[in-house]
Amino acid sequence: MPPGTTVPVDAVTASASGLDPDISAANSNLQAPRVAATRHLPPSRVHALIAAHTTPRAWGFLGERRVNVLQLNLALDTLRP
Repeated sequence: MPPGTTVPVDAVTASASGLDPDISAANSNLQAPRVAATRHLPPSRVHALIAAHTTPRAWGFLGERRVNVLQLNLALDTLRP
């Protein structure tokens, strides 16, 4: 990670239950280069899947945009080389 990179809060904290199925879109995009390298995929493809699996804020203004980790991982699994 380059110096000065803003790290999303949910990347360094745990939820109260520790069982939340979602992470912020910012957190998933921060992890995209590592996921792309691990899965031998172009980063642009991983970012496209993140965008496709991003849920907007509730009522357009509450909370953060979020990504369901399980759904994203299942979509990534369909792209295995």
